[in-house]
Amino acid sequence: MIHTASDSIHVEEIVLGEDGQPVAASTQQRQHFQPTPAQVLSWLPKNATPEQQDSAIQANIKPSEITWSQQPDTLHLPGHSKGKSWRDVNMPKYYRESYFTGKPFFHPELFGGRLGVAGDPVPYSIARDNVITLLLLGCFVLALIAYSKSKGFILRQAKDFFRPPHNEKMTAISETSGELRFQLFLVLQSSLLMALIFFFYVQRNITDTFIIDQYQAIGVFAAIITVYAMLKAVAYSVTGWVFFDRRSNDLWMKSFLFLLAMEGVCLFPIVMLRAYFEIAVQTTLTCAAIVLGIFKLLSLYKSYLIFFRNGGHSLQIFLYFCTLELMPLAMLIGALMITTANLKVDY
Repeated sequence: MIHTASDSIHVEEIVLGEDGQPVAASTQQRQHFQPTPAQVLSWLPKNATPEQQDSAIQANIKPSEITWSQQPDTLHLPGHSKGKSWRDVNMPKYYRESYFTGKPFFHPELFGGRLGVAGDPVPYSIARDNVITLLLLGCFVLALIAYSKSKGFILRQAKDFFRPPHNEKMTAISETSGELRFQLFLVLQSSLLMALIFFFYVQRNITDTFIIDQYQAIGVFAAIITVYAMLKAVAYSVTGWVFFDRRSNDLWMKSFLFLLAMEGVCLFPIVMLRAYFEIAVQTTLTCAAIVLGIFKLLSLYKSYLIFFRNGGHSLQIFLYFCTLELMPLAMLIGALMITTANLKVDY
């Protein structure tokens, strides 16, 4: 039995045997018979080079002529009539055009520009800054360790702070090198915390965008405050050397260092509440101003006990306080504001 199979390439006769199965290829007469690439390669020796294999395939396999079928396309689109020719295909618009036609998404390999609406950047927050968070955590841990080793010194300083010197031979409380390092560390912590508080003020009232990273701006503020504390200590030393005796100057410098260290201890919970518990900035600034005001009054009181208790006048105390307390503080605020004006981004 002979069946004729036709497609768009060529017409082939398939011979069926008595059992209805196709007869083996060796018994068929195929049109345009040519070997397959695998057969050609099997004729070559095993050590044939790729160039020899390619030449053998090109010599034995020739492209055959394509004979297109003249029968109409029976696999037409649903809802459309049968076409008369395979070239006669009238596709609807939704088949010919894609949703992405004319858009850069149609060719994703090409740059098509930025589309959509730019989103607002997430505001900077201390709680999301890993550098500041690790720094504060490190300050807290080191402060606990230092406090456990210098607890006796802190208690002695706090007890003797309000006690006036009994006689001229009374000297300052002796300090070990470890206790001195502990106080210097707390002074640096005070500078960092005051810088963070000033940053909270700038972020709320001036700007939250700088020409440098926010934590770098905080570092600049902390450096300015540290320099302010060092210059203030130099001014105290020069004033004490000129107007007062060495013993009184020594007592005051150690009291001044203790006051700066304790400022950081009192400011630490305020900064933590603002950074990680989102208390209002106004509340933070008010609490910080109260703490700083209390320490200024304590500084005035201690300077009175050391320098003016035995013969000072109110005018001398007032001039001393304005010259060495209020004027440096005003200069610090001015320096911080000028620095902020230079670091902020002007729109």
